[in-house]
Amino acid sequence: MTAARDVRLRVGRAEEADRLWELRTRCVRELCSVAYPPEVIAPWSASPPPGHYRALLAAGGCVIAEDTDGVLLGYGVIDLAGNEIDALFVDPDCGGRGIGLTLMQAMQALADPARPLVLSASLNAVPFYRRCGFEALREESYPHPSGVALASVRMQRTQ
Repeated sequence: MTAARDVRLRVGRAEEADRLWELRTRCVRELCSVAYPPEVIAPWSASPPPGHYRALLAAGGCVIAEDTDGVLLGYGVIDLAGNEIDALFVDPDCGGRGIGLTLMQAMQALADPARPLVLSASLNAVPFYRRCGFEALREESYPHPSGVALASVRMQRTQ
């Protein structure tokens, strides 16, 4: 069993986008399905990475969590220009071990402390982000590239 202390962090690279997207897809199917109906999960989880995804990784805004054997445990992506958390996913088999918090702390260290750190949280992730010090600003409907409107919560954290 991997504990947060057994996690190694490193910067993600653009060429790892497909590998990371596979974990994201698994998380959407397994974790987000508690908060969204199947007719939303199906197109959301089937969508390919957006065009800007590799650019965010190439800009140095990706933090990868691996175990000591190099197995992917989770990752986070921050849009450094927008000071916005774009993604945070932890392998569903590794939840509750502090990996998400470790990733969040690493992304916060990359963020501009002079500006609020913002994100759009999926409904199932709101409690996690609250524990990380984020406050809800408003409920919103995110127009996902797959064509579905994802109910989400716009949140911010003052550094």
